Amino acid sequence: MIPNSKRSLLSTILCAFLFFSCSSELDFDQIKDLKLEPVVVANLAYFDIPANQLIDDGGTNIVYDVRNFTVFRDKFFNERLKKAEFDFEIENTIERTFALNMLLMNDQNEILQTISFTVPAYTGSSNVIKYPTEVFENERLDLLKQTTKIGFVVLIAAGDPLNSQSLGSLKLRSSATAYLVIE
Repeated sequence: MIPNSKRSLLSTILCAFLFFSCSSELDFDQIKDLKLEPVVVANLAYFDIPANQLIDDGGTNIVYDVRNFTVFRDKFFNERLKKAEFDFEIENTIERTFALNMLLMNDQNEILQTISFTVPAYTGSSNVIKYPTEVFENERLDLLKQTTKIGFVVLIAAGDPLNSQSLGSLKLRSSATAYLVIE
């Protein structure tokens, strides 16, 4: 059996050896090489317009709405955004054809970009359309970053008049995917 004093000395030497054998210099300059590339997905716009709110006389009619869109006023987000993608899905259960224009506008209400969709009339079967992804890079991204308002123009094609008894609805669901680079 080893006496307590020798055991204490051996323990101390062993602990000291462990502290010195596993150490290395830390390089805090490595933080300068850090590059984060987060991807953020969020809802962009949504609406559900019942047919009985689209009362018309059978001719071409327009429904118009504008909403503030202030996401690009955030300097941190605006400077680090490298790419954006918008995805759109429209469901039409109204027996009318529609054209939908999404307007990206600046503070002076100038239209920077228009994204257009043709929506076929409902024929009794599923009428959910997924449109190709709108990609914003380079010059198109620069225009997007100037956007402060989003407008929607719904053009109702000629056809049987809609009234307060008309059935169905026109639904838009959309999302935005933002690709950021933080260095």
